[in-house]
Amino acid sequence: MPSRILLILVSCALSVVTGLVIARGGAGVAAARQRPLIGLSMDTLKEERWQVDRDLFTAQVQAAGADVLVQSANSNDAVQLQNVESLITQKVDALVIIPHDGAAMAKAVNLAHQAGIPVLSYDRLITDCDLDLYLTFDNVKVGELQAKFLVDRIPAGGKLRLIRIYGAKTDNNAKLFKQGQDNILQPLIAAGKVEVIFEDWAEDWKPESAKKITNAAITKNGPNFDAILASNDGTAGGAIQALTEEGLAGKIIVTGQDADLAACQRIAQGTQAMTVYKPIKSIATQAAELALKLAQGKPIIARDAVANGKTDVPSILLDIVTVTKENLRGTVVKDGFRKESDVFQSTQP
Repeated sequence: MPSRILLILVSCALSVVTGLVIARGGAGVAAARQRPLIGLSMDTLKEERWQVDRDLFTAQVQAAGADVLVQSANSNDAVQLQNVESLITQKVDALVIIPHDGAAMAKAVNLAHQAGIPVLSYDRLITDCDLDLYLTFDNVKVGELQAKFLVDRIPAGGKLRLIRIYGAKTDNNAKLFKQGQDNILQPLIAAGKVEVIFEDWAEDWKPESAKKITNAAITKNGPNFDAILASNDGTAGGAIQALTEEGLAGKIIVTGQDADLAACQRIAQGTQAMTVYKPIKSIATQAAELALKLAQGKPIIARDAVANGKTDVPSILLDIVTVTKENLRGTVVKDGFRKESDVFQSTQP
């Protein structure tokens, strides 16, 4: 099977898991050049989080004796497809894609497969294609943790008035975060304990879009609300800018995700209440290891599967954790993801 994936079932002590044996043509090229070549196609490098992913991924691949070609699309689907075509032309042995639009990148997967190159979808799912492997965090759980943090703070007999800021409509993860949030919120909305006073999607996860959403919510409803359910730290930052202008920063609960440095500083200062820490070192280093296995045609065991509209994609889901002011030191600082001096000595809002 020179250009297909062979799915096998293996029995483990506690469960049945799905295994992958990749047998595409890339391994032969890798042997010929001695050092495997991995292509990394990124949606964007505008956000700090993705710069960290790139650096950790690249360092791990190089430490394993392979090389990396990195392309960033600046959140442009046409550019990202061109980047993938360029990586295919350069005969990478495996391709790792962080898609801007999961649906748009299905064509990229098909082109890679035509060239015998296996594809790993990194953090965001590529839909409607025969994707080889998906590595991510439990994104539904991310949304559940965000929403649970808020509902746990509803006073007895009280009600939560809420603004919801979703992520980019083009990002499948944004829909999964919303799904997780809905899992927690919908029963309480139906019971009248939670009221969503305003909601909208933030274009391309832009902080300025989140600021506009928050401004619009305040203009329509006034300052009488309790929380902003922002789906990541970038949108949380935009929302907090709007709150600061209204003299509400620190008085409104704001959620986030990614443990960006600015968000950790805001948590330390009290203007953001929480973030969800997704250990970037874990996903980046595992992605590098998995990409090398794909390039070399080695078997990979995936314990989960995620439907992408065409197939159940073998998937590996990583753990996440809620971060608050109380456990900043015990999570992101202890893990080495953030320096204590950076988090707690900043005076930036």
